[in-house]
Amino acid sequence: MAFRHMVRLAAILAGVALALVTGCAGARYANRSYPPPTADELLAAVRARQAAVAGMNVEARATSWLGGERVRGTVQMLVARGGQLRFEAEVALQGTVALLAVNGGQFTFIDHQKHVFRKGPACPANVAALIRIPLLPAEVAALLLGDLPLPEGNAGARVEWDGTRGADVLVLAGPQGTTLWLGLRRPNPSAPAWDVVFLEGQAVGGASRWRVAYDDFERVGSVALPRLVRFAEPGKDWDDGVEIKIRERTLNPSFPDGAFTLVEPKGYTVETALCGARP
Repeated sequence: MAFRHMVRLAAILAGVALALVTGCAGARYANRSYPPPTADELLAAVRARQAAVAGMNVEARATSWLGGERVRGTVQMLVARGGQLRFEAEVALQGTVALLAVNGGQFTFIDHQKHVFRKGPACPANVAALIRIPLLPAEVAALLLGDLPLPEGNAGARVEWDGTRGADVLVLAGPQGTTLWLGLRRPNPSAPAWDVVFLEGQAVGGASRWRVAYDDFERVGSVALPRLVRFAEPGKDWDDGVEIKIRERTLNPSFPDGAFTLVEPKGYTVETALCGARP
């Protein structure tokens, strides 16, 4: 009797295992339900998106690793396509504790807690001083706007299919010899619209890619804008990266004069910001 029960139990477990494997296999890969797009088609879709989203004013809740510590706080962001940035980090009961600005290839940073004013070139290491996304300013700006800078023309551009994420992937040559991957999905297979759902990039000789995932979209006209942006550095997990949850957003605002410039506060220590290696 015990033997028959054991055989029956083994058969049930084997069936469950087979169902799980079959179900997982089905969930792991998807096929296109429409004809494969060309690189030109996807490039045109991303360029149209960029023309429609030139900048934004955002209030977000950001979580990031800085100086070996996980930091959470409210960040006010001004973002202009092309690489103009202004971040203001706020803490409850203290107000603004740090500001970062990037404009014309220059970086400035104010630390109100340490009474330090820092300035230098807008290299990836400096751009990541407040929110740890160590990329070029134009890349950070575009990433926050939901895409990436595109090269002139379409030389070498190609399209791949990522069945595990159900997305077409536009592969491009990026700045400084990097390779970029933009994952796009069609929200409606019968319509020509494309949504950018993930980004990846890899430096020349790099062992792994930095990654961006977009989720929780809101649609403004024909453009899908993510409310959740996650960034992971090469070789790092999502939990060790940056998470930005957008609370409020104004699209294509008029930025006031001086919005991307910080003035040295009186009595603050002035430091020169050095550059580190690009990831």
